Amino acid sequence: MSKLDLARLTVAEFIERFRPDLAPLSNNFAYYFAGIPLSEEDVKDYLEEPIAALPPEVLRRLPKIDVFLVPFLERNGNGSAKAPAAKPVKEKRHGAGVPPAPGSNEHISLDRPPEARMVVHLSLPGPTFVFGVKDLDLADYHYRFYQQIAKVLEEKTPDEQRLEYQGMLREEMNAGVHGEVDEDSWHHKQALRRRGTNFRRDSKGFREYAHHSFIDTLTLYLHGICCDIDVDTGPRQLPSRHLRKRLLWMEALFPAPEGYAVFPEEISKS
Repeated sequence: MSKLDLARLTVAEFIERFRPDLAPLSNNFAYYFAGIPLSEEDVKDYLEEPIAALPPEVLRRLPKIDVFLVPFLERNGNGSAKAPAAKPVKEKRHGAGVPPAPGSNEHISLDRPPEARMVVHLSLPGPTFVFGVKDLDLADYHYRFYQQIAKVLEEKTPDEQRLEYQGMLREEMNAGVHGEVDEDSWHHKQALRRRGTNFRRDSKGFREYAHHSFIDTLTLYLHGICCDIDVDTGPRQLPSRHLRKRLLWMEALFPAPEGYAVFPEEISKS
């Protein structure tokens, strides 16, 4: 497909046109790429290895997911707001508070767009993941890939497991535990503390915090199975013993596939 052809299609139109050409990768995943030559090694790095590291229970819960890899994603319009560096871009609203259809306000570009209009990835109904991977560090891509997987899984988490996780959060907050796993959960936790909410109460604010905390923790868990990653230390980081407790809970829920380890001591046992 030529550059001119790509520029004429929104992301939604592109997906509709090329969904029939998706290549099956497993029972859960199919992929398509445009505008970038992917070698066998690239397919392994971007798709095969991160998917192979997904726990069997994760795969059981996941629906069929289509993954599109393209050079760049660009938001249409003047793009007055810069997209966050490590978080998905929220759709701008048009008219009387009505959001545009998913993927209708972005298009694919072979050239790097201005930072204010650059979008790194989109998640569309289906679910369908679209990533602009040119100039994107592979580790950042893996993080974003697992983050989208975690969002899908959070929606499918049974109420009993959701309540168990919320119970851990309440224990942490009642004990005055500081920090979180990532930015989304950190900001929701701080907002909850500023409001002085009773953490034992099932409030909307607490449920929102728990939602983001679950996604951030599960993202870290899945990313850690696949890749050798370091957890940044700092005032915003959840203390290690509380982080380990969460990861152990995730491990009991989603045991790593055979041949993979979650914690360093498990590597020596394998």
